[in-house]
Amino acid sequence: MTYFSIALMVIVVTMTILFTLGSVSWNDPDDDSFTMIEGEYSVNGGDWQPTLPNEMVHEDFDELVIRGRMTNVPKDGKFLGISADNMWFTLKSNGKVVGTNYRADDSAFKNTPGYSINYIAAEDIGDGQDIELELMYPYKLLSCKNLSDFFDMFVGSKATIYELLYRYKSPTILFCFLICFFGLFSFPIAGIVLGKVNFRYLSFALLCFFAGLFILAQSIASYLPLWIHDPVRSMAAATMTTHLCMLSALIYIKVSLKKSINKIIGNIIIVAAALLTTTALILHHTGVSDLYAGKPFMLIFVAICAIILMFCLISEVKSGREALMTLTSMIPVLICLMLDAFNEFFSFTSVPLFEIGMALTLINQIVILIIDLRKQYLESIRYQQMQKELYEAKVSLMVSQIQPHFLYNSLTSIAMMCTKDPKKARSATINFADYLRGNMNSLKQRAPVPFTQELEHLKKYLMLEEMRFGDMLHIEYDIQTTDFAIPQLSVQPLVENAVKHGVGMKEDGGTVTIATREEDDCYKVIITDDGVGFDTSKPTKDDGRSHVGMENVKQRLKELCDADVIIESEIGKGTVATIRIPKTVND
Repeated sequence: MTYFSIALMVIVVTMTILFTLGSVSWNDPDDDSFTMIEGEYSVNGGDWQPTLPNEMVHEDFDELVIRGRMTNVPKDGKFLGISADNMWFTLKSNGKVVGTNYRADDSAFKNTPGYSINYIAAEDIGDGQDIELELMYPYKLLSCKNLSDFFDMFVGSKATIYELLYRYKSPTILFCFLICFFGLFSFPIAGIVLGKVNFRYLSFALLCFFAGLFILAQSIASYLPLWIHDPVRSMAAATMTTHLCMLSALIYIKVSLKKSINKIIGNIIIVAAALLTTTALILHHTGVSDLYAGKPFMLIFVAICAIILMFCLISEVKSGREALMTLTSMIPVLICLMLDAFNEFFSFTSVPLFEIGMALTLINQIVILIIDLRKQYLESIRYQQMQKELYEAKVSLMVSQIQPHFLYNSLTSIAMMCTKDPKKARSATINFADYLRGNMNSLKQRAPVPFTQELEHLKKYLMLEEMRFGDMLHIEYDIQTTDFAIPQLSVQPLVENAVKHGVGMKEDGGTVTIATREEDDCYKVIITDDGVGFDTSKPTKDDGRSHVGMENVKQRLKELCDADVIIESEIGKGTVATIRIPKTVND
């Protein structure tokens, strides 16, 4: 388990490094694969302004025109590649249209550019030609952020974009695969290890898996047309990962709720979020409103729902550690989720906020997992140690109850009966064998047994003692209930003390009574003798009784049944030993 914790810590550090590397923009202006247009630009039909180095334009826009010369012109059979996300583009060379992603014949998605990659041959763009690029962002309610987040141009062969993907997105892809790995394997396994089926870890596994897909889709969105050739489906696939990630985040929070009213609120929110996702899909497929247009509203809705669920968690923090763990895990995601929703409308940053929040939450959860695994490991060691001690106690108890003098006396008594009363001797021999078998079987029995079973074994022991003491020992039974369980061989040491050190020390013998009672909160086993008694205030070593077996009995009763043993005695009047077993344990 220690090695597993170390491995998880190494993975945490690796993921942090990969995420940091993956957060670096792949659009590196120093890479000779990329190209820009140097010249001037106009935003929404306004005045012409000089382009900016390395990014051309840094303004929000609905319509944008850039004209001038290309910094890197494709030559020798190479292509100009254009990657456009959620944006229409038209490229002209010397006034002639050489490339566009506009689909005039697609009426259902006429306002949905989707994600596209287009290649323009080198011969269509000669060196020194005037280039004009027209861009249109059709989502009027949403803010178009930095142009480099939506649009890129690169020069090379058709394989160049794969090289760019490998060069700049490898850390991000590895990071996302690690997240998905935790979702598919580590957290479900931990969920089962940490208490059978731990739904909090299983729900977080679901969140990890969809979060990994979400971060991956957002990071390589510009590359999706390499595998999904339809632009609208490329966009829909990436956007759908957002919906699934949001829904799984709500499920994760809801699973940690314990109060009935909070569970009801959580269920309502989950159903509402699922219906919203379903509605978004229907509107998309009917051409009413595409998934990208509804994404910000989904973010706002989920942020509001998450806040409500967070207040539900806060109300449960005092009553359980699980609510606190979920709350601390989800705070980074919640904050980044709200900022991301507002950023869709106001465009105040180009930083991938939700991705950062999800990464922080994942790292936090892995740390919690390591702590839980370590705690489970220590508890497992403690449990094994306890089982070992209990087993040793049972062996010691069994041995103490088959002492040589007891065996000798029983066998001698049976031998004497063989000539006087063979039938009774035969019965005593069978009874003696059953008694020994019961003692040996107790070593295999770990759980408490029905009291009826313990009572039968006790009767066999007392029959042997009655054979030994004769008329000096009388046994009475006052059994009013047997509907409970008790550790095996836990009553006999008390009865043995009553026989040997109670009535056995009395000149004219006496009576031992075994009784059971049922009370409102517990069951009681009461062993009473009218023997010599003893002074309970004196140190145990001075009263002549065997206390090793008694301590073992008390320990086993406490560990297995949370039961207590109460001894009351008075010199000359006898002793009462009471085993008190709480009903909650037996229930």
